[in-house]
Amino acid sequence: MKFLSIYKTAETGVPPSAEHMEGMGKLVEKHMKSGALVATEGCLPSAKGARVRLSNGKVTVTDGPFTESKELVAGFAILQANSKEEAVALAKEFLAVAGDGECEIRQVYEGFECSPEQARELSAAEAHRR
Repeated sequence: MKFLSIYKTAETGVPPSAEHMEGMGKLVEKHMKSGALVATEGCLPSAKGARVRLSNGKVTVTDGPFTESKELVAGFAILQANSKEEAVALAKEFLAVAGDGECEIRQVYEGFECSPEQARELSAAEAHRR
């Protein structure tokens, strides 16, 4: 199963230290090698971003920084895990390195899942329609 981990933290405007980046690099490398981490990226400060909102048919665009927010999305990761509990454990390990903040874990929809027998039946039915 794949999970999206959305990392939210207070925006301080202070870049991470070299030691912090080294620790994060080691964690990323470890989980990439194990297959638990599919992809990850950090986000630039909200001052470089925008919010686009549709409400009652009207689109509004608000340029950053987003000072009214206490926590902003600072990055994300796509995790490969056997269960939500395993994805939560990966998020806990990440937060131990990243520091204060939270990770929202959401399972990624991976399309229609069926048993091998159902897949054969669907393939046979599709071939019959042709």
